[in-house]
Amino acid sequence: MNLINKLLNWYFSKKSLPYWCLFLADSMIVLVSGLLTFWAENKTLEMFYHRFEVLYSALLYVAISWIGWRLFKTYLGVVRYSSFVDLMKVAYANTLSTVIVLVVSLVLEHFGIAALCAFTKTEIIITFLVATLLMWAMRVVVKTLHDVTHNDQPLTRVLIYGAMTGGIGIAKNIRTQKPAKYLLRGFISHDKRAKNMMLLGEKVYNVDDDIAEVIEKEKIQAVLVSPLRLDDFRNNQRIQDELLHAGVKILFAQQAKEANIKNGELSEEDFAGMQLKEVSVEDLLPRQEIKVDMDSVGAMLTGKRVLITGSAGSIGSEMVRQIAIYKPAKMMLIDQAETPQHDILLMMKKDYPEIDAEIVVTSISRVTRMEAIFSTFKPDYVFHAAAYKHVPMMEPNPSEAVMNNIYGTKVIADLSVKYGVKKFVMVSTDKAVNPTNVMGCSKRICEIYVQSLNNTQKVCQFVTTRFGNVLGSNGSVIPLFKEQIKNGGPVTVTDERIVRFFMLIPEACKLVLEAGTKGNGGEIFVFDMGKPVKIIDLAKRMIALSGAKNVEIKITGLREGEKLYEEVLNELEGTKPSFHEKIRIAEVRQYDYAAVSKDIDELIAISKQYDNMKTVAKMKEIVPEYKSNNSIYEELDK
Repeated sequence: MNLINKLLNWYFSKKSLPYWCLFLADSMIVLVSGLLTFWAENKTLEMFYHRFEVLYSALLYVAISWIGWRLFKTYLGVVRYSSFVDLMKVAYANTLSTVIVLVVSLVLEHFGIAALCAFTKTEIIITFLVATLLMWAMRVVVKTLHDVTHNDQPLTRVLIYGAMTGGIGIAKNIRTQKPAKYLLRGFISHDKRAKNMMLLGEKVYNVDDDIAEVIEKEKIQAVLVSPLRLDDFRNNQRIQDELLHAGVKILFAQQAKEANIKNGELSEEDFAGMQLKEVSVEDLLPRQEIKVDMDSVGAMLTGKRVLITGSAGSIGSEMVRQIAIYKPAKMMLIDQAETPQHDILLMMKKDYPEIDAEIVVTSISRVTRMEAIFSTFKPDYVFHAAAYKHVPMMEPNPSEAVMNNIYGTKVIADLSVKYGVKKFVMVSTDKAVNPTNVMGCSKRICEIYVQSLNNTQKVCQFVTTRFGNVLGSNGSVIPLFKEQIKNGGPVTVTDERIVRFFMLIPEACKLVLEAGTKGNGGEIFVFDMGKPVKIIDLAKRMIALSGAKNVEIKITGLREGEKLYEEVLNELEGTKPSFHEKIRIAEVRQYDYAAVSKDIDELIAISKQYDNMKTVAKMKEIVPEYKSNNSIYEELDK
């Protein structure tokens, strides 16, 4: 008795019926199907007279059915997880068994063993049709009952944005999830011909329909966006606003096969490991996909020695990751921030253990240390991302902006020429254009210096890249808003008119790498940042996405040196096309290296006196278009 109990506990501890239960159930279905078929065709009296022959024949057919079930393993599936594939296996197995039964019946008739041939050929076929339907029905009923009785949480009612374009794959995926989370209530399609059609039993709506009305009518709680419709969704502000206003969650389907997304060739297999991610405000900002020739980048960097300054920052750390992919011979990673630099050390050991990388904690303005690094490392390529970048921090500390941004850049640039670096790529900012603050002016002086240095020698090619805000960078407005919303508000916006350009960090870094690869030296590459975004609209969207209630937006006034809008060119600059539609070459004024070098040496000497007014006055002398805004240095512009 104990042995029987142990066996039962072992079987049912798996939380599914043991395979022999399904095997017996299917056998019983075939037996009953045979008996019912004979009775329906011949009535009760005939069945009574031939009861033994009928029973023997039915049992024989059950035994023969085992052959098909064994070959197709129909009894090994977990019934509550039955799928279309399982149902087809049953059909194939029963078809094979029917053929064998017919053959056996003919053979037995030939030898005159009539006792085992009570069924006619028609009855055999009907028997297995009935048996197949009943076996299907049993699996479907068990699956349905399990799904209904094992959902502890109510299902989220959803629409899928994108019908034919990946939407069906998402629909099938969510319908097979265990436990079930979503209840599909329709599709949103861009194809006008699909309007009012039915897909998988659900209605197809057009993107131009009143989606708010559909949401209210169907009590929609979330919209799942197909990977192939992400760009369309990002650029459809009307749909976004309707969903956010209705309090509907927006989920993006994330999965690994990025190449298939780009080629528009998603198959059902691509959705096997699909993850649904609730969107952030970064996902909703309008932008178009930026395609970059990374093959050229790889050809340039593979097997080379690469030095990156500011390697622990938002841009620098992403450049580290993107460059490491191409297996440079060695990497020298420099930053003065100890803890973030330690994070880079751990990341390199974990993700790129095969890369010979040296992580250094130091300041780029330490000449002796930089000289030692360049003389021993001898880099082929330098990517210069190190800089103090926060406008409110640099405004009261102009001497530090000069020493780190300008003097540090001069040190790295001069050493690049001295030690034969092939290419020096500097990351600049749109705040360098018509600067209104110390930080922006310091970066413009860096641009002027490396461009003039490029024109005086043939050893190193100096390339500058200029772009605006990157989403999620350290100190950017989005992390600040998230923290303020988390704390219940208020969300602080400096001015309701203020606008900014935004770009994803990986996209910005790819453009930097391509510009650095294809630049010939002396260029200032300007990135097309897309459409500007009003910061107050950004704040409203983040509050709506968070689901937080009664979060106030507070206007605090422009900070020192802050602009209402950023520019990538000043009024005297034009652009010309480059190798990439998203990259333009700025036509800027050329400077004499000797004069620039003399002015910078004087600026550095003044900054060491820590006299803010004198330091900024010299900066304005070097960059005449620098006009302070909302700052104590406005006095110098009079």
